[in-house]
Amino acid sequence: MKLSVIIPVFNEAETIKELVERVRKVPLEKEILLVDDSSTDGTGAILAKLSSDPDTLVLSHPVNQGKGVAIATALKVVTGDVVVIQDADLEYDPQDYLKLIEPILQEGANVVYGVRDLRSQRTIMRLGNKMLTWIAGILFQVKLRDMETCYKMMTRAVFQTLSLECRRFDVEAEITAKILRAGFTIKECSISYNARYDNKKLSPLDGLPTLQALVKYRFFS
Repeated sequence: MKLSVIIPVFNEAETIKELVERVRKVPLEKEILLVDDSSTDGTGAILAKLSSDPDTLVLSHPVNQGKGVAIATALKVVTGDVVVIQDADLEYDPQDYLKLIEPILQEGANVVYGVRDLRSQRTIMRLGNKMLTWIAGILFQVKLRDMETCYKMMTRAVFQTLSLECRRFDVEAEITAKILRAGFTIKECSISYNARYDNKKLSPLDGLPTLQALVKYRFFS
């Protein structure tokens, strides 16, 4: 079974090479799709070198459009049986793909989320994550542990039915809402996580559009 790894990238020159090396070391058949969201810090030149590997495809946006658009761009060309989203920093450990794919291979699961231990996050971010996950559970009458996790793995068939519209970090809520509205069960498993603060793009203010997306895709869209 082939895994497609989607990596949205914006100004990650300091981490992207190491991150891709870590992804390549995971012992699974895979393709890596890097979407450069109009980086300005030299990331593009690094991606050009990484694209020489036959398992790696680099896609580029002429202007910055956001994480949601980057994911949608990659979904148009994925060829794997299973798809996972990977942030371009080093907060997550790609070796956890092995944990996430196990329920898909052994139990026939369609969707698996990686659950983080949030103790390394700043208090305001940790509380915001927990609140948004709780609200998602109330709105959709399910029990979730980590709605905002980057590690959302699912079959390509499921992912390509979502028709993503959100442009930025609110895409996490859109993905979750559309999966649950379609009647799929989200299986969760614990993963490694180490919050980073250098060059961090997500902020507490991103919680508002995320909340709006939950409400929109629960009741109005």
